[in-house]
Amino acid sequence: MADFDGAQYKDPAGGTESSVGSQIRIDHYLKKALIEARKEQYFGQLADVTSMPKHMGKTLKKYHYIPLLDDANINDQGIDATGSVTANGNLYGSSKDAGSIPDKMPTLTENGGRVNRVGFTRVEIQGTIQKYGFFDEYTQESVDFDTDEDLRMHINREMVNGAMEISEDLLQLDLLDAAGVERFPGDATDVSGVNSDAALEYVDFLRLSIDLDNNRTPKQTKMITGTRMVDTKTISGGRVMYCGTELIPTLEAMTDFHGNPAYIPVHQYAAGGTVLTGEQGAIGNFRIVVVPEMMKWAGAGAVETGDAYETGGNADVFPLLVVGDGSFSTIGFQTDGKTVKFSIKHAAPGSTESYANDPYGETGFMSIKFYYGILIQRAERIAIMYSAATM
Repeated sequence: MADFDGAQYKDPAGGTESSVGSQIRIDHYLKKALIEARKEQYFGQLADVTSMPKHMGKTLKKYHYIPLLDDANINDQGIDATGSVTANGNLYGSSKDAGSIPDKMPTLTENGGRVNRVGFTRVEIQGTIQKYGFFDEYTQESVDFDTDEDLRMHINREMVNGAMEISEDLLQLDLLDAAGVERFPGDATDVSGVNSDAALEYVDFLRLSIDLDNNRTPKQTKMITGTRMVDTKTISGGRVMYCGTELIPTLEAMTDFHGNPAYIPVHQYAAGGTVLTGEQGAIGNFRIVVVPEMMKWAGAGAVETGDAYETGGNADVFPLLVVGDGSFSTIGFQTDGKTVKFSIKHAAPGSTESYANDPYGETGFMSIKFYYGILIQRAERIAIMYSAATM
């Protein structure tokens, strides 16, 4: 058998501690486990959670039917009110030009005729699911002689919490990559131009809100409030914007056009409705959710000479991610009350499975595996603003 690298009991008198940590054996032992609280789910609370049935493959597919009056409704069926063939059968599409729209209205004469033909378009959207997993192994003595008789219970809990956080990180990465709307502060036109000189301002929030209004992004959001997929509530009053803790000073220092604080702390309005997990305040039409594990692009910005986070002399670039209602579905980590989206296998020392690698039955293992998948339904409802973060 190869050298065992898992959790073992090792006599402290021998000078070598257990790979789990030191063993405590004193005359008076106060057992009090200092357990880190489970990290909250921030992104998963907004998902349309999908249940993937068996025997249907690993690809999630859905049709998106484009509205008639939309520039994306591109087809060759167009005939206008005069009977002339037009480039697209979407009448005036997404135009807001009051000077051109009247001429494209589908008027009819007394005789009717072959006029005003339109067409419709649908696009196929899809995503795939992937299996993930990891395992921990231990010896029988590491359990029998450890000073905490609940050691395996704690490790079991941390294994589930770790898998859940991995699922959240996968979801965050996919949402950052899927954003259909981008905005850069100041004179920056891409990530490489962002630093403290290109400062984020209140007007950037207003412009982003207008972009999302034009994309018909709802200002109310359905959120999952519990561990079951059926526990949902609808929040209103703004779209959800995620950011990291580093951006809190930048947001709290922001003022509106009248010189008043643009940032409204959550305690000033929390009594009026449902609050999201991690919600700390609001700016304009956005409700700010602070995520301690929010990612960034280290050193991806411009040369930083001010008082901002930087790596190698270049500014770190932080995202402010807006996720509109109905923008994505995911194979979630929640339960429907009957099944869970992950499975744990525990082979105790001396069990049939443990004998395969250990003929003495002294070692055991615990593994967890889970599926993750995402289907981006409305990329135009997902937006990113980029910013440096002043310390």
